Amino acid sequence: VQLQAAGGGLVQAGGSLKPSCVASGRTFSTYAVGWFRQAPGKEREFVAAITWSAPDYADSVKGRFTISRDNVKMTAYLQMNSLKPEDTAVYYCAARKGVRASQVGLYEYWGQGTQVTVSS
Repeated sequence: VQLQAAGGGLVQAGGSLKPSCVASGRTFSTYAVGWFRQAPGKEREFVAAITWSAPDYADSVKGRFTISRDNVKMTAYLQMNSLKPEDTAVYYCAARKGVRASQVGLYEYWGQGTQVTVSS
């Protein structure tokens, strides 16, 4: 499966963004989708993931971010509210066969990333 992330941008603290991740391939519904982020000089970290069961979130984004998916449109979304400067990073979507996971190394397919910058 190929992934294309878009929808990042520059926003003030407290604002919102909703990046999307469009997938190609005919079995998108069987893949778990995750969102990860990487800030300059830091390792890539888990943000959120979803399959068909309840989504999972990193503690740092719980209550502010919501992951969702539309299998008909083969698209996953990350609604980000109450953004903070520390949310600034390149955001990547990823996919793997089977259940959701929070480990970077368990995802086989990656999109190219979209920049999110939150100003104070």
